Amino acid sequence: MEETSWYMNILTSPFFRGMAIGLAVWLFFWIRSIFRIRELSKNVTKLREHLHTKLEIDSTENERRKLEIDKLKEERDNLRNMVQVMNQKPGRQELRQTQVYQRAIDIMFEKAPGFAPAWQITMKEAEEEMQNAEKGIIPFFKRMTGTPAKGHEDFEGERKKALELKEPDTSSQ
Repeated sequence: MEETSWYMNILTSPFFRGMAIGLAVWLFFWIRSIFRIRELSKNVTKLREHLHTKLEIDSTENERRKLEIDKLKEERDNLRNMVQVMNQKPGRQELRQTQVYQRAIDIMFEKAPGFAPAWQITMKEAEEEMQNAEKGIIPFFKRMTGTPAKGHEDFEGERKKALELKEPDTSSQ
């Protein structure tokens, strides 16, 4: 009986009870932490897989965008070259210059009050001259040199007549 009392004395001692309770609590938290570590490692591997997948998707998307940007740059350069070639074709510069002249004429109509009648007379004479040249009335040489068929005095006379017609009568008031 002494043998059982020795075990009983040790088991009933407060130190041993405290140590047993402490070991039980430690064992509980240790097992719990092992499960928690496994769960967290699974989450980390899952997140790594997601990250890897996302990086692959982003990488392919970036490559696609780079290819698209390169394609657009090449297309832009081709279009720029085509514009330069088109501007160098015969007649393009003349058309552009004609548009510039037309815009200048429009601005002059707005700004200069006496310009419109004189311009219309000059324009009508130039059209008549070109029609006569096309019919063969004016020699080809004169048409190419641009010498007027009428004298300078004739242009001034018609211009003055047009300006007199456009001026309002101030004597009737």
